[in-house]
Amino acid sequence: MSATARKTAPMPMDIRARKGGAPIVSLTAYTTPMAQFMDAHVDFVLVGDSVGMVLHGLSSTLDVTMEMMILHGKAVRRGLSRAMMVVDLPFGAYEESPQQAFRNAARLMRETGAGAVKLEGGMQMAETIAFLTQRGVPVMAHIGLTPQAIHTLGGYKVQGRGEDSDRMMADARAVAQAGAFAVVLEKVPQALADRITAEVAIPTIGIGASAGCDGQILVVDDMLGLFTAFKAKFVKRFATLGEQAEAAIAEYAAAVRARDFPGPEHVFADEAPEGQA
Repeated sequence: MSATARKTAPMPMDIRARKGGAPIVSLTAYTTPMAQFMDAHVDFVLVGDSVGMVLHGLSSTLDVTMEMMILHGKAVRRGLSRAMMVVDLPFGAYEESPQQAFRNAARLMRETGAGAVKLEGGMQMAETIAFLTQRGVPVMAHIGLTPQAIHTLGGYKVQGRGEDSDRMMADARAVAQAGAFAVVLEKVPQALADRITAEVAIPTIGIGASAGCDGQILVVDDMLGLFTAFKAKFVKRFATLGEQAEAAIAEYAAAVRARDFPGPEHVFADEAPEGQA
């Protein structure tokens, strides 16, 4: 059965089993309508903490809360019938201890219907990943550029160049050994991403990494041209919906000011025609 014909949502073990197979397709989503648009076309949907920047106008992901992730997770879940949903654990919700991570991960899954959670960090989060997976919480790991750590990374820089490549390999091995079912590689050199993909046993999901990764993810508002505050090198815009939206809004405003809208077909007569309400 093809991926597009599948009737039920894949489970984390299904994504894990795709290692080395057909590329895994993923996008972020934050709303019910957007989830409905992508449901038939992706393997999993990520409710990313990027929602803070994309929809709430925040300068980074650091101010995103559990309540925001739950709100948007519920909205996305309503729009899905076949794709798996993964929800980000926000900054401050899991770093303190494995126990804190379990409480918040369990809450996210229980209140949103998520199939898994995602958290950032490599070797330093291996104990937490193991703690969660041993207690029934599927975990997608995230290494390389980890946006929640931009202040310690020195900004949105490529990670894993030079001597840092060995550390990145160690991070990848650590999260795989800890039980993560997949790992996101963000903004890492292509050769390193290919090496990690070849050497770790779990699927790699690239974003600014390599076409050789086991799958790819983008922020949907980036690839549709809806988020225009900046454009990362790794983003390809498959549409320019932001420009189209602004043009449509300008046309609407002009029509209102010229009293061309609403037209006769948009208003109601004093008496309804026979057979109509």
